[in-house]
Amino acid sequence: MERDGVFAGEDPIVIARRWLDEATETEINDPNAMALATADRHGMPNLRMVLLKEIADDGFVFYTNYNSTKGAELADRPMAAGVLHWKSLRRQLRFRGHVSREEGERADAYFASRSLRSRLGAWASAQSRPLASRAALMAEVAKVTATKGPNPSRPPFWGGFMITPVEIELWADGDFRLHDRFVWRREGPGQDWEVTRLNP
Repeated sequence: MERDGVFAGEDPIVIARRWLDEATETEINDPNAMALATADRHGMPNLRMVLLKEIADDGFVFYTNYNSTKGAELADRPMAAGVLHWKSLRRQLRFRGHVSREEGERADAYFASRSLRSRLGAWASAQSRPLASRAALMAEVAKVTATKGPNPSRPPFWGGFMITPVEIELWADGDFRLHDRFVWRREGPGQDWEVTRLNP
């Protein structure tokens, strides 16, 4: 199937990475802002914004508190979908697939790269749990600051998730709403991709 321009290439991961690099030059705020969809144990969907931190050769990586709502949902149902929309480029990237934890050296390195306040905040916040007041949160931050020091390690309850895609769709805006859409699908990780052009 012939594809050129912004869709040129055979590997959708490579194209997605290129699109994100281009968005980094044009989007005013958070070009890596991603809507993440999960489902609870009853199948009720959930959606929130997270920051995509890496498009690796084997998937899409973001970080969070494992005890958060999304962390619990992913532990129970390790499948997710994500979408990034770049208004400046008039493009969209959608993907879905299987989820695994990313909690080794890659997670340690990313945590160490965060600002000290962000690292202390990760320790202090019981993400998604009820909070009495902002003052209570700031008191916990102060307590953590006193006990963890200037170089806190990554909490055992905090790390990454990788979505290993079985489907990736790339969309570009077209005149008169005649958009260009291509979807790549595969049976599982390591399998060959099959690409199809979709009606807008």
